[in-house]
Amino acid sequence: MTKNVIAFQGEPGAYSHQACRFYRPQMEALPCRTFEDTIEAVRQGRAELAMLPVENSTYGRVADIHHLLPESGLHIIDEGFVRVRIALLGTPGARIEDISEAMSHPVLLGQCRGFLRQHDIRSIVGADTAGSALEVARRGQKSLAALAAPLAGDIYGLDVLAEGIEDRQNNTTRFLIMSREPDCSRRTNALGGETMMTTFVFRVRNIPAALYKAMGGFATNGINMTKLESYMVDGIFTATQFYADIEGHPEDPAVARALEELRYFTSSMEILGVYPADPLRAEQQALTA
Repeated sequence: MTKNVIAFQGEPGAYSHQACRFYRPQMEALPCRTFEDTIEAVRQGRAELAMLPVENSTYGRVADIHHLLPESGLHIIDEGFVRVRIALLGTPGARIEDISEAMSHPVLLGQCRGFLRQHDIRSIVGADTAGSALEVARRGQKSLAALAAPLAGDIYGLDVLAEGIEDRQNNTTRFLIMSREPDCSRRTNALGGETMMTTFVFRVRNIPAALYKAMGGFATNGINMTKLESYMVDGIFTATQFYADIEGHPEDPAVARALEELRYFTSSMEILGVYPADPLRAEQQALTA
């Protein structure tokens, strides 16, 4: 396995690249074309870790990622929250008044609707954020800009025409750091916080009120479930899988009891990772309290 390398999806300068620099600054960042390629880089040993975005506070969950995680064979060992500051990047010498079209990933375009409407700028879908910056630099048209991180502007020689143009000023993306091997040994985060997170997927048995009964163990044991999402599997409407995050460690007595009760009402259950809560999680929760 290649040590000290972390894989991410996108071109250099993508927000995932920014997350790699912030959370694993000592590691070499390896750009990959797709999420599948990012996962495969770790599975094949070309990278030690993978940095994968799972949800954005404005746009919601990242498409397809919940399908990929259980099938990846990888384990979540950390989480990270990256504040998404979006910049309008143009060719050198361009001004905002010159821009008629802006290119970016659909997720980012959806986070800047107000700014684009205000300046009468038409959206163009690009492969990803940094890839759009690369394409703008390649074309060299004053009327075309990219929506991306300022880091992408530095890398591709583009001017920052406007910054902080996202519709919501608390715009944040949550990332998961994944490894080939699990790590359940830690009990604190980098700042000494003791909150642990456990992520798992499950399918309920085909009996009445199975989901209600499966969730009962978390309520009676006082376990805070911070996320519960459902999605279809295998293209079948009746085949539903649930993705969940809870606060706590599987070895905690209350969590162990809740998971034991969950297993009774499920046909399958798999823990994807046990990891310290990022210190920024508390700040994000305070914004929605």
